[in-house]
Amino acid sequence: MLSTDEIKRKAEEWLGSEFNEETRQEVREMLENDEKKLIDAFYQDLEFGTGGLRGIMGAGTNRMNIYTLGMATQGLSNYLIRHFGEKGISVAVAHDCRNNSRLFAETAANIFSANGFEVYLFESLRPTPVLSFAIRHYNCRSGVVITASHNPREYNGYKAYWDDGGQVVAPHDTGIIDEVRKITSVSQIKSEGKPEKIISIGKETDDLFLDEVLKMTINPDINRKYENMGIVFTPIHGTGSPLVPDALRLFGFRNIHSVPEQDIVDGNFPTVRSPNPEEPAALELALKRAVETGSELVMATDPDGDRLGVAVKDLRGEFVLLNGNQTGALLIYYILSQFKEKNKYAGNEYIVKTIVTSDLLDRIAEKYRVECYNVLTGFKFFADLIKLLEGKKKYIGGGEESYGFLPGDYVRDKDAVASCALVAETAAWAKSRGKSLYELLIDIYVEYGLFREKLINIVRKGKDGADEIKAMMAGYRKTPPFAINNSRVIRIDDYSTLVSANCITGEKREMDLPVSDVLQFFLEDGSKISVRPSGTEPKIKFYFSVNTELSSPEMYGESVRQLDQRIENIIEDMRLT
Repeated sequence: MLSTDEIKRKAEEWLGSEFNEETRQEVREMLENDEKKLIDAFYQDLEFGTGGLRGIMGAGTNRMNIYTLGMATQGLSNYLIRHFGEKGISVAVAHDCRNNSRLFAETAANIFSANGFEVYLFESLRPTPVLSFAIRHYNCRSGVVITASHNPREYNGYKAYWDDGGQVVAPHDTGIIDEVRKITSVSQIKSEGKPEKIISIGKETDDLFLDEVLKMTINPDINRKYENMGIVFTPIHGTGSPLVPDALRLFGFRNIHSVPEQDIVDGNFPTVRSPNPEEPAALELALKRAVETGSELVMATDPDGDRLGVAVKDLRGEFVLLNGNQTGALLIYYILSQFKEKNKYAGNEYIVKTIVTSDLLDRIAEKYRVECYNVLTGFKFFADLIKLLEGKKKYIGGGEESYGFLPGDYVRDKDAVASCALVAETAAWAKSRGKSLYELLIDIYVEYGLFREKLINIVRKGKDGADEIKAMMAGYRKTPPFAINNSRVIRIDDYSTLVSANCITGEKREMDLPVSDVLQFFLEDGSKISVRPSGTEPKIKFYFSVNTELSSPEMYGESVRQLDQRIENIIEDMRLT
């Protein structure tokens, strides 16, 4: 770890003439007046995590700015040349609504073109799944989207993609990092762009993307029958509009209402504390709009349009928010049940979920005799698996608890555009059976078991926070719990060693997944606790999953209360409150 003096010397290098005056002034201010901020800005270099580069915007090696982005882009360029040769390389570049996103996208495009690449640069902001689609459609070797997803407004990021349209995975991720580390000075960045190599793309690509989205519909006749079903959609100032409403209309829905205040593109996200569809506050205006318009379905997408939040009416007619596990279960149930009803199975279909996503999806897949693969957190592992199985098995859907879902393989990242349309179709199908989405979800619980989940994020910012998170993980590994909430730990899966240990028999088995800093504790009562540091944010995540049988819809409320109390008892026993 760098000493304070080493950090200061590192920062002083950013006072050179190769940096612009705005950057130099910010560094001088930190050197003279704010040592803590200086340490956070320079104590490490931004590296690719589970979602690529992501950090607070500002001056410094540990910040998102045109220089750290430039170094990453030059490193990526060098790796692409080393891997594919110097000729015939093309890349695609997109960005979201965040402050500086257009500047960062144009900076990346200029550097790619300076390296001799043909660059497909979107004319304006676009959802992340459209970038993934463009990479595949234009036969690009790589691509980049400038986004920090749902992070607070001070963040921005840089997600790198490979030629299959998925985010970069091993060995390319470490290969790119190695090349980036070789860039020791901004003078090594080729920044003299070649405008003739930058091709602007826009609506023509959107239309081709929407053609693929439309192929995901299973019951278009039912959609048309319920075309007046009231739907409210908000992009939360981001990229979801107009493509999500366009997709809904293509599916046959006509009664679509916007949230005017949040249709305005604004990287400051003025109407919300955080542009995160996981947080109830982010949907407040949309819910108000739904009441005003008499709508029955509310959907929201995050700033880069790859994750969705959904609200539906409960048995009392009041709106409740679904979590990512519930949305995923509804969509998987709908897809699998309709594939069977319409005799669409060829016998080689499969779905994908992450290891921290509800095991309810495994149970649904088991009933329909569809293979369910469990992968590490991050849709790059979905893409990698789809690529591995291409031509052998058929991917028909998959999702993760963090509000991401992909209904087809036309892109290789989560896609909130198609997912919103498919949620609306699932609601229309439920109506055709005399049920609401909420009632359909309860029916699923009765058939497959009631699952309740909760996520706790413990935020620890800066260098001290990173050290604390490492110490927490080390402590769980050194002295794992014998029991949690009076239920024995019967199995521990440690993805850092890829060993699954049976705590009762002592038997150990190897796990066939990439190494990752994740621990899972399985309890005798069926509970599961997963612990992992975030790959993109300064936090450690605790995932809790409990389940029980649900004998009837009438028992739903009481059973939910009991399971929620079990989760709270687990949290208290682990001293996380």
